[in-house]
Amino acid sequence: MKNPYQGLQPHAFWKSAVGSVSPFQIGGLWQPKFQVFKTDKIVTAGSCFAQHIGRALAARGYQWFNAEPAPTLMLAKDAEAFNYGIFSFRTGNIYTTRMLRQWIEQAHGLADDPTEVWQKAGRYFDPLRPVIEPQGFASEDELLASRQALYAAIRKAVSKANLIVFTLGLTESWANRESGLEYASCPGTAAGKYDADLHEFRNHRPDAIQADLEAAIGVLRKANPKLKILLTVSPVPLTATASGQHVLPATTYSKSVLRAVAGMVAEDHDFVDYFPSYEIITAPAFRGMFYAPNMRSVVPEGVSFVMQNFFADQKTAFGGQGKPTVKSGAKGSKGDRVTARNQHNDVKCEEELLNAFAS
Repeated sequence: MKNPYQGLQPHAFWKSAVGSVSPFQIGGLWQPKFQVFKTDKIVTAGSCFAQHIGRALAARGYQWFNAEPAPTLMLAKDAEAFNYGIFSFRTGNIYTTRMLRQWIEQAHGLADDPTEVWQKAGRYFDPLRPVIEPQGFASEDELLASRQALYAAIRKAVSKANLIVFTLGLTESWANRESGLEYASCPGTAAGKYDADLHEFRNHRPDAIQADLEAAIGVLRKANPKLKILLTVSPVPLTATASGQHVLPATTYSKSVLRAVAGMVAEDHDFVDYFPSYEIITAPAFRGMFYAPNMRSVVPEGVSFVMQNFFADQKTAFGGQGKPTVKSGAKGSKGDRVTARNQHNDVKCEEELLNAFAS
């Protein structure tokens, strides 16, 4: 052999793998490390795009695990309004690895339970998940009790899950200068009151993002040594940026950093894998066809194409698991409801609230 490029498979070359084929013929993008079984309990968390993955798995007969289901007698429309059945536990969107680390460490007693509470018009809002209750909590005690229930759900999900799918979403965030607590959103947007002296903007650097993700994974694996982790990166651009940049390069920075970190962490652990949903939606070869006219929202056809690749690459690597059962009214683990909202394309995305502040 004269050089290492001679004899490589066609998928190693852009011309044969991408440039000379139809976008819908591009495949084999993922060489999965481990098989995802239909009997596995699968937990989903992270940014908005993770909601698509969870419901797609449930619809194909996989065991999406809902560790914090809505109360038995709650109507589906009310469960939707109160953010049940969106992720495997009721955190709302977790956009950054710092937020993931906070939730995992707090739930497992490795970090103090935050005492900060936001108030408005006699109602109480959790700065870690300010939109989880549509009108806020009736009291601070009710808020803290709800958070304790969430911690129990996180511990339950981690201890019982075979696989956690976490979607990295943002590098930008806001935090309390004094306590270091990172918020789910900027104070004064979804809830709370912004204070320039108290609140600081963060645009996390790659080393910090990787350190937080590794710390979270360490806690997860200590609680459940057999747990596997599948990382993805959201293809949804930023709604807005507080970095001072134009939102387009700010988005490119954010997603590039997250993609790099996800790849490095997956390389470092045999129980961590990366699935390229981000590339399938955003790569030039797909010509932006999977975005809605706003060039931000991912259309149902895009989600479907992502998941077709997921299942096809699993089958190539490990063989089939019988004919897939596609469910119209998907459920997760036995007895756990997936709300009516989860059967459609709409997702809950706190970041989109920033659109209200555009000129």
